[in-house]
Amino acid sequence: MQCRILNRVSELPAEQWNALAGGYPFLRHEFLAAIEDSGCASARSGWSPRHLLLSDAHGLAAAAPLYEKSHSWGEFVFDFAWARAAEQGGLPYYPKLVCAIPFTPATGPRLLCRDDVSAPQLRLGLLRAMRECLAAGGRSSVHALFLDPAARAACEHDGWLLRRDCHFQWHNRGYRDFDDFLDGFSAEKRKKARRERRRVHEQGIVFQTLRGDQLSDALIERVYRLHEITFIRHGHTPYLNRAFFGRIARSMADSFFVKLAMRDGAAVATAVFFRSADTLYGRYWGADADYHSLHFEACYYQGIDYCIAHGLSTFEPGTQGEHKIARGFEPALTWSAHWIADLSLRRAIGAYLAREGRAIDAYASEADAHAPFRKGEPTAPPR
Repeated sequence: MQCRILNRVSELPAEQWNALAGGYPFLRHEFLAAIEDSGCASARSGWSPRHLLLSDAHGLAAAAPLYEKSHSWGEFVFDFAWARAAEQGGLPYYPKLVCAIPFTPATGPRLLCRDDVSAPQLRLGLLRAMRECLAAGGRSSVHALFLDPAARAACEHDGWLLRRDCHFQWHNRGYRDFDDFLDGFSAEKRKKARRERRRVHEQGIVFQTLRGDQLSDALIERVYRLHEITFIRHGHTPYLNRAFFGRIARSMADSFFVKLAMRDGAAVATAVFFRSADTLYGRYWGADADYHSLHFEACYYQGIDYCIAHGLSTFEPGTQGEHKIARGFEPALTWSAHWIADLSLRRAIGAYLAREGRAIDAYASEADAHAPFRKGEPTAPPR
């Protein structure tokens, strides 16, 4: 196997990368190229691409999305306390490496392998190549974020520290329509959900669903501005720029779409989604004012409607938000893995993760007890 580092994913032909990436939208060459070429993930923003490739006599055999980071923003697996502990001990924490999708807290593949090779062996090869990059570049650590089961198993086998967190997901149990979904709720929770939807309708708001190739330049501009002003209203600078939105709408029209909340013929809010063959990913949201219950409708109920109508099995609406529980989302563990070069720091973080993991398990169990479903309802695995 020969190892190669890409300083931009666009250095590799899209068909070669996509042959390994599969249908997970955030690992598609088009997504990574858009986020890098637009400057959202670049050396200037603290996300320097260092994508890892392994090749054999037949061509590209394995790959991993890899970035050198000068900070910890935009990862959604928070290690700021680790950085402070390292620096207090006289150890520089940055730069570090992350095997992740920038600004995208969505579980999926991270260690990509060609179908005709031994995947377990190549996954370990990718992980060991990351550790070699760590030693050669004077970096403190490497972090693999939002891992699918295969990547998680490889990291555990290779001796990485595992970390878990709790997000909330919706599962389609063969619902005929939204009312069929609500039928599993307790009477009080069902009434609340219907009242929220009714309040949106009473404000004169209706929804349009538009794929990327159905968006005019003016609508792309509007979607971006709604997203931008909502970030700014909450005291944050948006990670993504207008160039990214314009490019992704054209290059990923089959898996990128928006829900536009229309009032008196104007778009007053939007929710941005990506999809794979079986999963919907809610990513961004924005509104020009505060409308009662509109966030819940645009970001959650419209997504659930879409999943039921299109037969998608899972809906990942993003991070945070215990308010998702009352709207039919259930706790789900997400996983990351961490290789810390300094042994003393590694031991300290390992002890912390053991304590944190027990707390996360308890939190997930408690959250599940507050689900809106009638006792004994959705306990069977989703179909």
